[in-house]
Amino acid sequence: MFLLSARPVAAQTGTVEHIKVHGKLLEGNLEGDSASVYLPPSYKKNAKRRYPVIYMLHGYTDSDDKWMGPTKHWINLPSVIDKALAAKESREFIVVMPNGFTRYHGSMYSNSVATGDWEDFIAQELVAYVDAHYRTLRNAASRGLAGHSMGGYGAMRIGMKHPEIFSAVYLQSPCCMSAPDAERNAAFLENAVTVKDFDGIAKVEFLPRVMLASAAAWSPNPKNPPLYLDLPWKDGKWQPDVAQKWAANAPLVEVDQYITNLRRLKGLAFDAGDKDQPIASNIAILDGILNTNSVPHVFEIYDGDHLNHIAERFEMKVLPFFSKNLSFAAEHQ
Repeated sequence: MFLLSARPVAAQTGTVEHIKVHGKLLEGNLEGDSASVYLPPSYKKNAKRRYPVIYMLHGYTDSDDKWMGPTKHWINLPSVIDKALAAKESREFIVVMPNGFTRYHGSMYSNSVATGDWEDFIAQELVAYVDAHYRTLRNAASRGLAGHSMGGYGAMRIGMKHPEIFSAVYLQSPCCMSAPDAERNAAFLENAVTVKDFDGIAKVEFLPRVMLASAAAWSPNPKNPPLYLDLPWKDGKWQPDVAQKWAANAPLVEVDQYITNLRRLKGLAFDAGDKDQPIASNIAILDGILNTNSVPHVFEIYDGDHLNHIAERFEMKVLPFFSKNLSFAAEHQ
């Protein structure tokens, strides 16, 4: 009798390309027009196959090199994707992450004279570049949009405006969903107004920095150097006119304008940890609005905080969601 032993088959892994994507919509406003592209294991083996694309937007103070490597971070997205593929939790996608880090430490993925037209860059120039340089399925049915924190906010604002470009949207712990609140934000704004130059942004705590990035995105002021923004707090007082500009960019305020667009999506999902406040409370409000307007969606509050289950849920929730809701069929070309 002969006993045959088989060697375990090594798990196949994807590859990551770090690229430069020059965007005319970002000229003069970005420190580096970079992005990272995850190519699935079969990409280089099958030269004729085309793939759906997930555009994933990172959070505030993060960058594509932190999420996609080589910089060590709390998450390594290529490893998460490889694990999901090995466990048969996901089909194969191209995954694209633009670098949303700016001199304000985050773009809020919004159109602004201070930071550049990020919303339009992602929906127009980045998608066009990826379709031109990679073997993608070039249609909305095969494009998904996702994001974490600031990226979840960006995915919501871009996704609800562009169902002709993205057909499925997933928000992980999306920030900034509600209108600004004077009482809740006063202490952070008091610290933010002490910043007098770009070097000072890195010297204040996280939430005051968020206030500065939000102002650069939603209340920029080219005539107010050196930061070129207006905060909704000045001389110890709330500034209602500026706050109204912020409110106009809050998804919970503007979502009613985009109900028809949201109904066009093949899939919409969002989640947050129960200890991640006020984010969890805000997406519960979004769930109520969508239910009132009969917009199909998936909503979940889970046991967790802002970071501790994001990688796990990307593997077990986000990738299966897109595997179900994006088209893998070439006939949609």
